[in-house]
Amino acid sequence: MGKTVQGPDGRPRCGWCGEVAEFFPYHDREWGFPVDDDRRLFEKLCLESFQSGLSWRTILAKRDNFRHAFHRFDFNRVAEMGEADVESLLQDKGIIRHRGKIEAVINNARRAQELVEREGSIAAFVWGYEPASPAEPQSQTTSAESVALSKELKKRGWKFVGPTTVYAFMQAMGLINDHLHDCVSRKEVDAARADFKRPV
Repeated sequence: MGKTVQGPDGRPRCGWCGEVAEFFPYHDREWGFPVDDDRRLFEKLCLESFQSGLSWRTILAKRDNFRHAFHRFDFNRVAEMGEADVESLLQDKGIIRHRGKIEAVINNARRAQELVEREGSIAAFVWGYEPASPAEPQSQTTSAESVALSKELKKRGWKFVGPTTVYAFMQAMGLINDHLHDCVSRKEVDAARADFKRPV
């Protein structure tokens, strides 16, 4: 299990925050708090796929650029993007210029439309994979649930959604509370999850 580091206010945070100062606000305000907004869920799946092989610091620093490039991750608009858009984004120094990952975002936007039509919402679908008994915080990089969700997304045609990518998504979007027990945010996330109405 990981160790905590002291935050700017002197209270303990998950150890990964110590890598760079900009991780603290992301950790305190976003990471692990439950999300049911389809656009935010789609965004996070896309950003996690871009992170594959890179650091989250790189992606977080470019997040606003990604939002601009992909219509703030409105998947209905992204689904309309085509080859000319791909070529344009390959020239955009503000994002990760990886053809496969750019094309995957567009593909996944179309798959998201299909998923919403079939399941009602992305939120209702992904929250169906919330673990009943999560493992000890930060003790693993995949889980049975992330493997199952990854497999189902791939079956439905999604790209760049391996089990590790999906597990990072689940951590960040609050499907599990992976804050360390001594982390100041753990109780806040527990409270938010207790008040959270699971989408159906």
